[in-house]
Amino acid sequence: MRVEGRNAVRELILSGETIDRVLIADGNHDAVINEIISLLKSKGVRFQFVKQVVLNNESVTKHHQGIIAYTTEFKYCATEDILEYAKSKNEDPFILILDGIEDPHNLGSIIRVCECLGVHGIIIEKTRACQVNETVIKVSAGASSYVKVARVSNINNEIEKLKKCGVWVYACELGGEPLNKSNLKGSIAIVIGSEGKGTGKLTLKNCDGIVTIPQFGNVNSLNASVATGIVLYEVVTQRKG
Repeated sequence: MRVEGRNAVRELILSGETIDRVLIADGNHDAVINEIISLLKSKGVRFQFVKQVVLNNESVTKHHQGIIAYTTEFKYCATEDILEYAKSKNEDPFILILDGIEDPHNLGSIIRVCECLGVHGIIIEKTRACQVNETVIKVSAGASSYVKVARVSNINNEIEKLKKCGVWVYACELGGEPLNKSNLKGSIAIVIGSEGKGTGKLTLKNCDGIVTIPQFGNVNSLNASVATGIVLYEVVTQRKG
C-alpha cells in the first residue's frame, strides 16, 4: 500500500509501522521534508530521491506532496480489540459504527475526527462500504496510523455484541431525540449512516435509540463527516463534563 502526503508519511514513521521504502522528490526541500528525512534516518528506513515524474506515475491519490511511502496493507482489528483498548485505558468504550459510508474522502475525514476526539475505534463492513485505501489514508492526514478500525461481515451482529458488553448504541438520524438533550455518557457507540440512504432499517431497529442534530437552516442535510464531528464532540463534552 502507498501512503502519500507529508503528514500521512510523517505519522506513519512515528507510529512504528513497518515501512518498506520511501520515495522523495529530488530538489530543494523545506523544513517538513527535512524533518521526515531525519526521522527516516533515525529509524533506519530506506529512502531515495527521485524525479517528480516518478512520484506522479506512482501516486494513487495524485496529491503526493513530494513523498510516497510503501508499507503493508492496512491492518484491521476486531471489535474485541477496540473494547480491550478502552479497558486498557480504564475508559468506557467510545466507538463509532459506519453503516455504508462509501466516499473515501468522508471516511478519511471521519478517521481524523475520531483520532482528535479520542474514539477508541471504528467499525465498518467488509462489503457495501469504503475500505481503508490510499485516498482514505491521505485524507486522514496521518490519523489512520493511530485509530483502530474493525472490518466486520455484519454490523448488526457487532451491535448485538456491543450491547451484550454493556455498550449503548445510538444512531444519528432524523426523527430522534435532540442531540443536546440525550444522555450520551458511559459506554457508547454511535452509528452514522451512508451518504445517500442513511442508516438501514434493521440497524435502526437494533439500536437503543436515535439522536438527531438540531438544524436551523434551510438545507436540512449534513455531510457524513461533519455530522460525525458534531455528534462525537457532544459525546466528548458529556463524558468530560
